Amino acid sequence: MDSTSGNPHPGSSQDQAKAIGAGVSDDLSPVDPLAELIAFRRDLLGCLTRRGDALFELADAMACAQGPVGSPAELSLEPEFRRGHGSIYAALGHGRVDHAALRRLLVRRVAPARPGQPLMFAIDTTPLARPDAAFADSRTMVQVRGKGGDVFLPGWSYSVLVGIGWGTSSWVDPVEARRLTPSDDHTEVTLAQIRDLLADLAATGKQAEDASPPLVLLDAGNDASALAHEMAGEHVQMLTRLNSKRVFYTDPDQRLPGKRGAPSRHGPKLSLSDPESGPGPHSELTAQSPRYGTVRVQTWRDMHQELARSGHWADWPPDTKLPIVRGTIIRVSVEHLPGGRKPLKDIWLFHAAPAATEPDIDLLWKAYLRRFDQEHFHRFAKVYLGLRAAHLASAAATDRWVQLAMAAYAQLRIASALTDDLRRPWHPKPVPGTVSSPYRTRLVSCLANSITVV
Repeated sequence: MDSTSGNPHPGSSQDQAKAIGAGVSDDLSPVDPLAELIAFRRDLLGCLTRRGDALFELADAMACAQGPVGSPAELSLEPEFRRGHGSIYAALGHGRVDHAALRRLLVRRVAPARPGQPLMFAIDTTPLARPDAAFADSRTMVQVRGKGGDVFLPGWSYSVLVGIGWGTSSWVDPVEARRLTPSDDHTEVTLAQIRDLLADLAATGKQAEDASPPLVLLDAGNDASALAHEMAGEHVQMLTRLNSKRVFYTDPDQRLPGKRGAPSRHGPKLSLSDPESGPGPHSELTAQSPRYGTVRVQTWRDMHQELARSGHWADWPPDTKLPIVRGTIIRVSVEHLPGGRKPLKDIWLFHAAPAATEPDIDLLWKAYLRRFDQEHFHRFAKVYLGLRAAHLASAAATDRWVQLAMAAYAQLRIASALTDDLRRPWHPKPVPGTVSSPYRTRLVSCLANSITVV
């Protein structure tokens, strides 16, 4: 189990992100990294369709700054940005980024899947709070975590899509960040991102016709049944975390001949908060881990929720019954956490896939824990690339700032194979053969001075 880096941790997401060291493959593509980086930068410039030179240099400065980015204006002091600080705000305010072209460019360089395994992606939201702005358009209330607990503040929420995989590094492959407007439905935005991802995978040849359906990993804020229903028939599988208060049902027993009344739509109940009182699991997998003791994975197949005419289903035709959306319920429990701590709760997951796809339970529960690598990306982008440091009044300008952060990170990802580990004297010596972390890659990276765009 540990040989595949599938370390379960059903505690808080923050603890999980720390305990699960990293997740994407350490094996970069067989293409020469320098040639790949040069080609990526050439294509990136083509995605910047207005004030492209200034936006391009701004992404370089963001990637090459030696410390955390405190504000856009500070990047005008970096040698990669050869203009005044006013050009930064002019480019962000009046520039233009071809979002679809940039997304397809980033999809094209997603790391390939292991043989026989699916490409893996994760979608999660991240907030950019702007409570101090006298005016900032299209803000919503976003949930921000703090030492005193979570608070809700005015700001923008971005739904971020990244590619993930196996390994011991902390890299992900950024794909896109899509801002949720006040009128957006979270489920509809997620569906649009998945559909666009499938189209880009087909257009770029990243997804072979005979390959396993790509696996999309989602947090508990998503409506698992709605996503499964809307994506039915598509070549994709989704694995969504469930709130432990959810209730699911089996299919009803066969109706007895001559029984009157409407047929029952639901069978025995499985309450995730009290699973022992419901039907037994269809399968169970047990493994031993030196970090977590005994790991037990249980599955219930063909389970469904009793839907209500609210939320995603509010506009369902009143004269039509709500659908039965079936999927596989997965429960992951461990004996203890690293250091002997007691686990807070089990992880419950809902898996939906094409009918011909047999779920690989051992892969699924390990794959879901790789989703927490995305939190490393969010933290790095906010702290070091300045994702939360723009403090712009325009939502469109903030979109461009976020897109540049995604592009800067993607370049660092490619450059990680090119940088010698010129660590600081107080940094520990890395294990031979390992890929530089995002932080160390950024310390020694200087993209503009060493690479020619054309």
